Amino acid sequence: MLEKMRNIGIMAHIDAGKTTTTERIVYYSGKIHKIGEIDDGAATMDFMKQEQERGITIASAAITTEWKGYQINIIDTPGHVDFTAEVERSLRVLDGAVAVICAVGWVQPQTETVWKQADEFNVPRICFVNKMDRIGADFYGAMADVNKKFACQTVALEIPIGAGSDFDGVVDLLNMKEIHWDADSEGEKFTVGDISDAMKEQATEWHDKLLDAVAGTDDELAEKYLEGQEISVDELKAAIRKAVIGRTLVPFLCGSSRHNQGVQPLMDAVIDYLPCPTDIPPASGLHVKKDLEESVEVPCNPDAKMPLGLVFKIQYDSQMGILSFVRMYSGKITAGSQVFNVGKKKRERVNRILRVNANRMEQMDSVSAGDIAVFVGLKLSQTGDTLGSEGWPVLLESVKFPEPVISIAIESETMSDRDKLNQTLEILSREDPTFTHRDDAETGQLVISGMGELHLSVLVTRIRDDFKVNCREGAPQVTYREAVTAPADYTETYSRVLGGKENTAGLTIHVEPRKTGEGNLYTCAVKKSAEIPEEIFAAIEQSINNSFASGIRMGYPCTDTAVTLTAIDYNQLTSTTFAFEAAAAEAFDKACNAASPELLEPVMNVDIESPAEFTGEAMSQVTQNGGMISSMDEKSGGAVIHAQAPMAKMFGFSTKLRSVTQGRASFGMTFSHFQKKV
Repeated sequence: MLEKMRNIGIMAHIDAGKTTTTERIVYYSGKIHKIGEIDDGAATMDFMKQEQERGITIASAAITTEWKGYQINIIDTPGHVDFTAEVERSLRVLDGAVAVICAVGWVQPQTETVWKQADEFNVPRICFVNKMDRIGADFYGAMADVNKKFACQTVALEIPIGAGSDFDGVVDLLNMKEIHWDADSEGEKFTVGDISDAMKEQATEWHDKLLDAVAGTDDELAEKYLEGQEISVDELKAAIRKAVIGRTLVPFLCGSSRHNQGVQPLMDAVIDYLPCPTDIPPASGLHVKKDLEESVEVPCNPDAKMPLGLVFKIQYDSQMGILSFVRMYSGKITAGSQVFNVGKKKRERVNRILRVNANRMEQMDSVSAGDIAVFVGLKLSQTGDTLGSEGWPVLLESVKFPEPVISIAIESETMSDRDKLNQTLEILSREDPTFTHRDDAETGQLVISGMGELHLSVLVTRIRDDFKVNCREGAPQVTYREAVTAPADYTETYSRVLGGKENTAGLTIHVEPRKTGEGNLYTCAVKKSAEIPEEIFAAIEQSINNSFASGIRMGYPCTDTAVTLTAIDYNQLTSTTFAFEAAAAEAFDKACNAASPELLEPVMNVDIESPAEFTGEAMSQVTQNGGMISSMDEKSGGAVIHAQAPMAKMFGFSTKLRSVTQGRASFGMTFSHFQKKV
């Protein structure tokens, strides 16, 4: 029953309490019998050794649980900016999300990032204001901040009774009741009673605001409201659900996950207001046997004859090998059956299907549309691949990831570990699309690249601890890019005798710059005909794509460069795919060198949270490191400074910032764009 299923993600800024909230959801639903605390390194969702040691979420963890007869597939995502790819790929396959917001910090920089990602994928969401027990907690301030920052209509479904050390429960504004949690039962037991005299006036005021906001989204309810008729709780819930799914309303709840308060109403809200798989619009895909530009809709139907699923995450397990996390969009896939990898045009066998429970797995016979499961046995699949059938080869939209911006050199301590290190890097880059590795042609070093210093630190630790490879790493380096700045054309003729056979090829390409951030593009402007085999065109495209990765002068990958194949000279007797590959690579090199190439460096968005008394020092540090302040948001007790700075100037910035702010300021960086290196 798809109506009884919810695919949700928990998203927020680092330390807002995502994992703690998820831990309580799993505990109260009976999936675990003891609450694990992050501070003790015992959280169920943070099962990786490094997550337990560092006290942060690194990889998105999935778990399936039940609440009041509903199946809830939950993905707990990381909050640190270095692991933004984990959030990106999780949101791609989710139907709804819970945004956890700190009652003290309100909307923090990474909250803005994940909110924009959720907007990009049209994910409906509800908000949970956590840490109401902390000094300075302000539920109404957090709600107003969301309203201001994201220009969305917010509505309170609950209001807190007290704040900080006086926080003592919530008022349910729909049922107009007070809820208090029992500390002795770890919040499992709670009492629902009448609203106290002290809270009556405030509760009535916010109940009226709730009615006003909800009536504004529903014509029938608005008519009733204006006529002074009574609106039932069921009518209110139905209207709120419709508004949440339509993304016209963002409901707010509150509590303290660490002290086991407010989680059960949040679980009820997930069921009541977030969409089931059939509530959201059908997925869109491209039919690869027809015109690639023709879009097809994929309704979520478990009974459809043709299965269709998207691989959104790859994870390596030392015992089972490669685990492929799949969200099903249509039909059903059975364990032991063959599936067709639409993008790679290859068949693969699904040996086993598993239900995910963080680091524990349960065997499944099959998985149907709307559900999320893990496939064991897929050897070719990568993140973003579509699994379907040859009878209906539809390609679902893949996940786009930011490019790596920081690199370090790495080497094995012994020659015997060299091959093992290369194998490990292959596994890790397949797991994480924002992690790459290459051999530097000039220095002969093995270079790994990622999203930040923490990202690479985590991966190097995994190489040592999880894969048992002894290695040394060098100092961080910036990952530069190359791009052309002018148009150019080049014609290349290739003729070689190899093994007694003549190999010839001829082609003309046109290169030109693209707008910043548009990426690389290869286009074939030559009309295809039966005289020229398809593999010739495929060889040219493959060669150009390889050349994009190899760079122009400095060996750094190309970006924002367009290459168009404008003419081809094919001889039926002597032309070979090898000759066209070589000709295309040579033409790319000559054309790009003639198109005024330049070196580009990554520029980062820098967000600094600083107490009021240290704001000046924090801004000064940014400008001293080559940054430019773009804006500043005032907050209670401090400010958030928004700036942009070249990545090369930001090494060691955290140490300097801590030094001038007595350790009280924090910052995060996300990639913005590449610009000409000065």
